[in-house]
Amino acid sequence: MIKPYLYIQKTKEKGRGVFTKEPIPAGTTIEVSPVLVLSNLDTGVVDKTKLHNYIFLWGVRETRSCIALGFCSIYNHAYEPNCEYEMDFDAETMAIKTRRDIKKGEELSINYNGDVEDKSDVWFDVKKK
Repeated sequence: MIKPYLYIQKTKEKGRGVFTKEPIPAGTTIEVSPVLVLSNLDTGVVDKTKLHNYIFLWGVRETRSCIALGFCSIYNHAYEPNCEYEMDFDAETMAIKTRRDIKKGEELSINYNGDVEDKSDVWFDVKKK
């Protein structure tokens, strides 16, 4: 399920991103998408490809990864995101939920660290230093 008012658009600095054609209230689930779970071995292989930038760690111990279908892998990173993601390990899905009211035309973002409060550098910020 992806809300029909979401769309993908190119951005100046980040490639593509997810945006909204309508205002969205805080606390709205805007997407629930299936994931393809990769084994630890497959994760090691994918980490050496361009797909590394689009996978999420998976499982309670984060020993595997997943490729999220839908728009999940297109949401850009922000240290103060307007959305958060939740993983359902049993159903093998990811859900995206708004953290605050979102304005029409605004880009939607998540924190790639997995915890919306985690301000640790993500891999592409570490490379810039």
